[in-house]
Amino acid sequence: MNRAQTKAPVFDEVCETTGVTLTRFMTEVAMLNPELKELTTLFGAIDTACKAIANLVKRSQLPASETLGYEGNINIQGEDQKKLDVITNDVLKRALRFTGKLGVLASEEEDAPVDLMGEADTKELIIDESERYVAVFDPLDGSSNVDAGIPTGTIIGIYEHDESCDVDPNCVGDECTEQEAQCLANTLQPGTNLVASAYCLYSSSTFFVLTLGNGVYMFTLDEQLGEFVLSKPNVKIPEESAIISFNEANLDKWDAPMKETVLKWRNGEGKSGKRFSSRYIGSMVGDVHRTLLYGGVFGYPGDTKNPNGKLRLLYEGAPMSFIMEQAGGIATTGTERVMEIVPEIVHQRVPVVMGSKNDIQEIIDAYAAWEK
Repeated sequence: MNRAQTKAPVFDEVCETTGVTLTRFMTEVAMLNPELKELTTLFGAIDTACKAIANLVKRSQLPASETLGYEGNINIQGEDQKKLDVITNDVLKRALRFTGKLGVLASEEEDAPVDLMGEADTKELIIDESERYVAVFDPLDGSSNVDAGIPTGTIIGIYEHDESCDVDPNCVGDECTEQEAQCLANTLQPGTNLVASAYCLYSSSTFFVLTLGNGVYMFTLDEQLGEFVLSKPNVKIPEESAIISFNEANLDKWDAPMKETVLKWRNGEGKSGKRFSSRYIGSMVGDVHRTLLYGGVFGYPGDTKNPNGKLRLLYEGAPMSFIMEQAGGIATTGTERVMEIVPEIVHQRVPVVMGSKNDIQEIIDAYAAWEK
């Protein structure tokens, strides 16, 4: 489902002033761009959910915490669900479902897209056609690292809802299949259709980073105020750097152009002539956050074991690629722009390499030469 891209919103000096709260920022955006007014309510809910999750993560290792351990269930990815995964998923659902602005939601922890206005535990695809937006999210990226105190995060992507989506509540069995397929297309949209993307990083501070299609804005939680305040307006990633962020234990299994380019960087034989160093956390939000600030390359390429990589396109690859591109970087699979890939299934995986413009271009050129 490809739609015409929405125009970039207009910002003014209020949106560029450090210290402005996220609430004030979104109010100003809505005043300048009336078509985005409903996003103010949506981001108000996301703001609240991120604060709640930050507190849950911070307290998760206390002996009396109810978030310790595993839930005993397997999610759609075939992964053991930690209690914290399930709780954070529920926090986001509860925060978003009562905004009245959301029609469909897809999450890493859900088997299928769900209607937020239905029962909280429903697994059926039910749509309310009056709602405007579709939300996709990974409630707690890097949750396997929580026990070690390593940074984790929440990733959110917002698409527009297709108003033509309509499921007859009286349909039965196979009669609903075609209608449900139409509604499922609401979540199966390429990143170029994104209206907004954001991530929350739970680390030394709690960060909220967002794009509405007109640059990247970084907020930091002031715990004394209880508010996210703008700390870095219009973030721009350096055009080149000397940092790589990969799980290099898989290097021998990568495609030849990826492997050769990384080896050249490590030996100082790349185009920049710099010897690259490695910085890898193993949490996408943490690694991308550092890459945005300091430059470099983050990636989880495909390999012989996982040809499509391990990152999910819909709620990890595309939203984070939108943020990276809005900061002046590039996100690619090596052969195509991540933002232009149309998902075929909700939990589709995709190889991802993103970061500084000149460094990523070197990877793209290597793949182009390899294919000839």
